[in-house]
Amino acid sequence: MTGLLSQIFKYLILFIAVFYTIINFLALRQGSLQRSRRLFHAQNFFTLLMMFCCYFVIYMNTEDWMVLGFMGIQIAFFLSYMALFLHLYPDASRVILSNTVFLFAVGLIFLTRLDFDRATYQFLVGLCAMLLMLAVPVVIKHLRVLSKWAYLYAVAGIGLLVLVWRLGSTTYGAQLTLSLGPVKLQPSEFVKISFVFFAASMFRQKQSFGRVVLTTILAAAHVLVLVASTDLGSAFVYFIAYLFMLFVATHRPAFFAAGLGAGAVASVGAYYLFDHVRVRVQMWKDPFSDYENKGYQLSQSLMALSSGGLFGLGLCGGYPNTIPLARNDFIFSAICEELGLIFGALLILIYLGFIIQLFWISIRIKGRFYQLLGTGFAAMIGVQVFMHVGGVTAMIPSTGITLPLISYGGSSVLSTLIIVGIIQGLNITSAAERRQAAGEEVTFHG
Repeated sequence: MTGLLSQIFKYLILFIAVFYTIINFLALRQGSLQRSRRLFHAQNFFTLLMMFCCYFVIYMNTEDWMVLGFMGIQIAFFLSYMALFLHLYPDASRVILSNTVFLFAVGLIFLTRLDFDRATYQFLVGLCAMLLMLAVPVVIKHLRVLSKWAYLYAVAGIGLLVLVWRLGSTTYGAQLTLSLGPVKLQPSEFVKISFVFFAASMFRQKQSFGRVVLTTILAAAHVLVLVASTDLGSAFVYFIAYLFMLFVATHRPAFFAAGLGAGAVASVGAYYLFDHVRVRVQMWKDPFSDYENKGYQLSQSLMALSSGGLFGLGLCGGYPNTIPLARNDFIFSAICEELGLIFGALLILIYLGFIIQLFWISIRIKGRFYQLLGTGFAAMIGVQVFMHVGGVTAMIPSTGITLPLISYGGSSVLSTLIIVGIIQGLNITSAAERRQAAGEEVTFHG
């Protein structure tokens, strides 16, 4: 009976994802506030319905009442949080808010399926981060001085990355974490934020060639320290985000093309300099050539994708724990094994709609500094999604990048939610400026 119900719920979850994706793209179109609210409520309905279906299947397979209790706590928090956020900030982007909750909920569902204790930890970190998000729009609105601290951002960011390089612990060939007692942090996740603020501050005024060169040198220093720490995935994220910001600031395609060329040369150099990079490239080309050792992780990922097929094996019907690091670096494979490649494709489309909205806010807002902030952060999230999905599907060599808001990792979730809060702040500030220009009353409870 449990198996039959699991199969029924498998297709129901897929239909929920289809409807959510359609509504997500409908919500991208500009329309009346009433239409926006209807679509927002529809998205939330399907998010909560998906949570109920998934957690009920997990409960049927584990017979653990704590799973249902965990679901209830999440639903109560998400509903209360969204109501409070929109009460404080009526001009907030509803589609970004609903997508943030949906993606975070998907991550919690699969972490519960894989490791309940880690799922509860992830939820607690996310809860704290979302509460912190409530204050971020106020900071963005009232602290315009943030645009004047370019060199402080650079010194702090480079200094923290150097600290990790010299004192950080090594994980899978890369120096990533600093330990503060029982707490482990991945500082590169937070330096992403200061890095974008640095570049936006440097480019906030019309650029001379000399300033572009200076900014590029300081940006390259961030990237080179990451390379020295062999954290090449993060280095690539920083690099691509900087190229987007450089193009927006200068409107010169030649700079963007030159940056891509330099990146290609650096990638070749990394291949010859670092043993683990050569191993990853070789395993990307043929992971089954060393299946039992270095190619095991990618091989298991590809077999999980294949065994799941279009519709998946059903939640709790697969073997995701056979994939090393399934809860973080390879969580997309675990999702596709049990819910299918169609669900995985829909998840990518939801990310696409999410990222389009982030870029759309960046384009609409007034002020070069704010435009550059939004562009840099949107590019970072987009590159992370591409690198994670590309790595687990063998489109590109694996880089160990987490899937934003879904993969396990306190530092990743915390930094991503802060970034989303910053972009919400940009959107709220932009809406307030448009209302003031039109002579309308501005409602801002923060």
